[in-house]
Amino acid sequence: MRIANLANRLVMVVDGLAHDVEKLSAGRFSPSVPAIYGRWQEFIEWASHAELGEGDPFDEALLLSPAPEPRQLFAIGLNYGEHVEEAGLVVDDPVVFTKFVSSITGPYADVPRPGGDVDWEVELVVVIGRSGQRIPASQAWEHVAGLTAGQDLSERKTQVAGAAPQFSLGKSYPGFAPMGPVLVTPDEFSDPDDIWLECSVNDELVQRSRTSAMLSPISEIIAFLSKITPLLPGDVIFTGTPSGVGMSQAPPRFLEVGDRLTTRIEGIGELRNHLVAVPA
Repeated sequence: MRIANLANRLVMVVDGLAHDVEKLSAGRFSPSVPAIYGRWQEFIEWASHAELGEGDPFDEALLLSPAPEPRQLFAIGLNYGEHVEEAGLVVDDPVVFTKFVSSITGPYADVPRPGGDVDWEVELVVVIGRSGQRIPASQAWEHVAGLTAGQDLSERKTQVAGAAPQFSLGKSYPGFAPMGPVLVTPDEFSDPDDIWLECSVNDELVQRSRTSAMLSPISEIIAFLSKITPLLPGDVIFTGTPSGVGMSQAPPRFLEVGDRLTTRIEGIGELRNHLVAVPA
């Protein structure tokens, strides 16, 4: 199943057509996208038997983030071996930080470019559909609503400024967490732990890998996080980026106003974000 946030209304997307969930369910489910995660099991059971009828064509420019208001937004750093190598670091346990919810934007939104060094990071994003704490890795996928595409945009100077790194601040400027274009349930993938993902800047391919190269797969990430904090319906987890980020290129390369950033993930679709000047 593929769901989307179409102009702040929950829709199911089938064969490129939108089916409005509130209308289709005769009001059983509201049009609110954030609210559906709190009723996820009930929703997917209903959706699996719903008679869809004819869908409606839609303007993809109206698509917003399929997880627009998570109570918690986690991000995992240094989760691909080649990215660890290019960063010149050593990693044992998952590296965890957060991106503030105010950084979330849609799949085709313009992103204001602040000062500093703005970098790209293609990431597979997990959205939680069932709460839990101390979740065993063997049961982790039972807590996943679906997967979507994301960009962990990063301003590198802020990220490393001061006596201690400021990862969360450097990765939380407005628009620094594009997500979408749809949320796809895990059963839609032949193997949800082995999905290709890639990123291009102005049509130049800069990142490409498979999620099977993750040092900590999704099930282990969920188990690791939930040892400490309960995971809640609608929570978002950015799962890490592969090698090819701008700061590790020789010489380093960063995004500039006017650049086009394209993020593609197998079975999900693509994000297309333009870097624009910060409004005066």
